[in-house]
Amino acid sequence: MRQLCADWTVRLRVTADVLVTTELPAETCAVCGGRTRVQKTRVRGGVTIAHGRVRIGLKVHRCRAGCRTSAARNATDLSALFPPRATFGYDVIVRVGLERFVHYRQRHEIRTALAAEGVEISEGQVSLLGRQFLVYLEALHRARAPELRAALAADGGWPMHVDATGEDGRGTLLVVYAGWRGRVLGAWKVPTERADVITPRLRLMGDRFGSPCAIMRDLGRAVTEAAAAFVADRKLSIPILACHMHFLRDVGKDLMRKAHDELRGRFRHFKVLSKLRALARGLGRKVGLELPQAREGLEQWLAKDDPRHRLPDGKQGIAAVRALAQWMLDFPHDGLDQGFPFDVPMLDLYDRSMAVLAALDAFLRTAPSDAKVRSAAERLHRILRPVDCEVPFERLVRGLRVRHALFRELRDALRLGVKPAHLTPPTRPTATTKEASVDIEKVRDAIHTLTTSLRKRRPARGPVQDTRRGIDIVIKHLDRHGHSLWGHAIRLPDDRGTRLVARTNNDLERFFRGLKQDERRRSGRRILTNDLETLPPAAALARNLTHPDYVEILCGALTALPAAFADLDARGLATVDDRMPDDDIVSRSLPLPDREIVRTNEMAARIYNAADSRAPRR
Repeated sequence: MRQLCADWTVRLRVTADVLVTTELPAETCAVCGGRTRVQKTRVRGGVTIAHGRVRIGLKVHRCRAGCRTSAARNATDLSALFPPRATFGYDVIVRVGLERFVHYRQRHEIRTALAAEGVEISEGQVSLLGRQFLVYLEALHRARAPELRAALAADGGWPMHVDATGEDGRGTLLVVYAGWRGRVLGAWKVPTERADVITPRLRLMGDRFGSPCAIMRDLGRAVTEAAAAFVADRKLSIPILACHMHFLRDVGKDLMRKAHDELRGRFRHFKVLSKLRALARGLGRKVGLELPQAREGLEQWLAKDDPRHRLPDGKQGIAAVRALAQWMLDFPHDGLDQGFPFDVPMLDLYDRSMAVLAALDAFLRTAPSDAKVRSAAERLHRILRPVDCEVPFERLVRGLRVRHALFRELRDALRLGVKPAHLTPPTRPTATTKEASVDIEKVRDAIHTLTTSLRKRRPARGPVQDTRRGIDIVIKHLDRHGHSLWGHAIRLPDDRGTRLVARTNNDLERFFRGLKQDERRRSGRRILTNDLETLPPAAALARNLTHPDYVEILCGALTALPAAFADLDARGLATVDDRMPDDDIVSRSLPLPDREIVRTNEMAARIYNAADSRAPRR
């Protein structure tokens, strides 16, 4: 067994994994003042990483004169190592918590790592200790609120970023984020996004960390009303800013969603994609085991400059037609990997369809001598032929292109161009506050110029309805949200200049994305509906532990976390008091506690028994 701390007041000797205490001095009876004797010794076990398995002696003293009193005394004070009535020490709790919520290890991985250090633990205990770690962490975060508040004030204040995430409408996690520091200040599970649910959380953060210097939000009605109510209650004169990325996304969806969905419906109606997949699979089976040689021949054909545009014969020709179908199926590669409306995948699919149709016309103009190759090319042409039709496709595409052009104008004016994910963005030096402020003013001027241009270009009458309606959508959004798009330059106290609030909530969005990616890596599940619903909200606070400045304020170093948790227990602060009243839980139609009840066999039996006993109507 490992040696114990040298500052313990009672001498100990170690035998194997059993901790044995030496005889303690006689105690004094609290009633008669006489001496006492040890009546019995109780032994309780415990496990720590630092000391291995520990046996803790509890000696009960009885008065020698016969007074009916007894006193229990620990062989030594182990409160710095173990929580009250706990088997596992603080260092085990910290190790499990860090592995689970910072490194996102699976339970069997954590169990294996601890076993290598002499700590045997079940997977169920891993889950329990992980949740206990979050309770301590949340309490420590709350206890260090004055120090965190002072750090935020030293930065010149803090912009409050507010957003929520979930999965399939469940497990909604609301987070308040300090923008300049990039740290989570508060996280809660909320039943639904409603203003009366969000506002109390914003007030709590204001009371704990001081009033923010700005609020960055999305365009949702609930968070908009909550931010306005928070500012009005405190009589603050701070900007409430709308995220430029959310604004751009909302405009794009209103502009293009209907036409894009209709175009997708046309492709589904003619089963273009399903037929292309079937064709690619079938041609792959025809090539069979000769596919590697066919690929080599295909690469040679692609490298050859053939002005006659002829398909090769044999397996090489089959592979060429298969590659044309596969190129069609790879249409998402033309996007920015940012989702609709930044990507317009159905428009990309249409463009590739028209390009392949034109290429097939050239390839079939001089028909291949191989009948199988010619048949495969003709089959691909028949699959794509409905796309080259004005009524179901071209008219939709024409209107979609007009609106997409308007969206790109707005995106360029906002300077929110998104680079494709497969391209590495060039690195560039960070702009100074003055340069960034100039950029903000340039963006504002560009939006003003675009608005003026759109009002002039809007046709009052005529057949160009798509253009007129598209311009109306953009102007309507600019008129509604224009007042909240500007005001990012914040003047710091004590004449320390100005500092900019981020124009978007992208930092918080990246935080959510990283949280979900790590949960997927841990669980092995792509759909996180149940995982996010059962994930404690304090898991968001655990991600702060990857930042040295936060750890320095919290406890100095991660190795000091066990001592900080022990101090919380000593002061009676290891509780969770951030929970809001549960009367807002009814805002959700089927919360988890109710779902557990209505899915019981007793519930179904009660309903069916009552239904079967109903007397028939006469």
